[in-house]
Amino acid sequence: MITQENQDKIFLKQAIALAVENVKTKQGGPFGAIIVKDNQVIATGTNIVTQSNDPSAHAEISAIRNACKKLNTFHLEDCTLYSSCEPCPMCLGAIYWAHIKRLIFAADKTQAAEAGFDDSFIYKEIELPYNKRKIDTLHCHEMEGNAPFEAWIASENKITY
Repeated sequence: MITQENQDKIFLKQAIALAVENVKTKQGGPFGAIIVKDNQVIATGTNIVTQSNDPSAHAEISAIRNACKKLNTFHLEDCTLYSSCEPCPMCLGAIYWAHIKRLIFAADKTQAAEAGFDDSFIYKEIELPYNKRKIDTLHCHEMEGNAPFEAWIASENKITY
């Protein structure tokens, strides 16, 4: 019988192989991801940022999009995401929003930074006051910013997520 640990290693090796192949075929960065449900691969994704001119087209995001499309849902609560590398802040946020049950990754963010993929500045930026961020950021609190939320709360047709 195959243990969960052995199953995890099998799927993680597949994610790593996707990342290596992605580099070899010049499709994008050295990142691969697989989403598994009930020990079956539901979807895969690789980093296609440069190929698609889409800065959000990371491997994990691509895999999540593919899995949601295949399963016709925006919740992946019974799924595991295997990634060749520790997800960046954007991908980690998407993993939480997708309600993925488990995350297994190989390389960590330090190894990614050593290869030129350093996202530590994003973590630092998030903690800064708006007026100290690298991107000019202005919070227009006097605007009617709460109107969309009031409409949402009052809506009888909303689908919660």
